[in-house]
Amino acid sequence: MLKVTQLKSYIGRPKKQREVLRGMGLGKVNKTVLLQDTPEIRGMVRKVSHLVSAEELEVKSV
Repeated sequence: MLKVTQLKSYIGRPKKQREVLRGMGLGKVNKTVLLQDTPEIRGMVRKVSHLVSAEELEVKSV
């Protein structure tokens, strides 16, 4: 799992970057979402890496 937090506003950013943030479920500063760790999500995070912070979380199975 990836914990993604939006750190900066998307105001004034290109439309593609705003769409990527919306696709990840973000839109407000300091909002955090948990997303599956897939190549597609990692690509989205890389696209807006200057606006977000991401960290890997260990998934504990029961």
